[in-house]
Amino acid sequence: MLEVKDLHTYYGESHILHGVSLQVKESSVSILLGRNGMGKTTTIHSIIGLVPPKSGQVILSGEELQTKPSYQISKMGVGLVPQGRRIFPNLTVKENLLTTHRSVKGGWTINKIFELFPRLKERETSMGGNLSGGEQQMLSIGRALLTNPKVLLLDEPSEGLSPIMVKEVVNIIKQLKMSGLSMLLVEQNVSMALELADHVYVLNKGKVVFDGTAEEFSPTIRHDLLSLSS
Repeated sequence: MLEVKDLHTYYGESHILHGVSLQVKESSVSILLGRNGMGKTTTIHSIIGLVPPKSGQVILSGEELQTKPSYQISKMGVGLVPQGRRIFPNLTVKENLLTTHRSVKGGWTINKIFELFPRLKERETSMGGNLSGGEQQMLSIGRALLTNPKVLLLDEPSEGLSPIMVKEVVNIIKQLKMSGLSMLLVEQNVSMALELADHVYVLNKGKVVFDGTAEEFSPTIRHDLLSLSS
């Protein structure tokens, strides 16, 4: 489905990603873990074209994406739920959803989003800036789904949410996986991420230092790669 090969990405003269490679298989969830500043969000931004890689490949269903602008990558089937939600605070819930709606036969519609997130239906005419953090995250996910993606990138979806809302986000991601959607999840909440993961990647200083199944990602490996002293 989605394959990333040997990505090298820079911010100015700073070399951030050093040959990152990963895969997201069809109807599966791959997770990308790592301490702060290790290149996780840069990987997401490189895939979606916000920070084009200097070298390497991003391949979706056999088509190369790495040289294309982000709007075209989105049209080709990559959806993004960005870190920090980034909804439009001065637009209503429905207006936020309309900004990304791409009509596809049998695909996501605003009514289907309201079925998935009944709370958004209740707040349909509320301004985005007046929503709670959990409601804003629902809106951010809904907005990404309305691009009707083949693969969904989620960057820290549990950030700033209450434990109850984290559980709700987990349930939503599980539903999306059951529907056949492929996802790449960047997350600091390791227990949440592992509940969802089929495959695990860990980044350290822009390099993949673990590549394996969730079952292979043992507590010992987890401690060695993710502890602050590592």
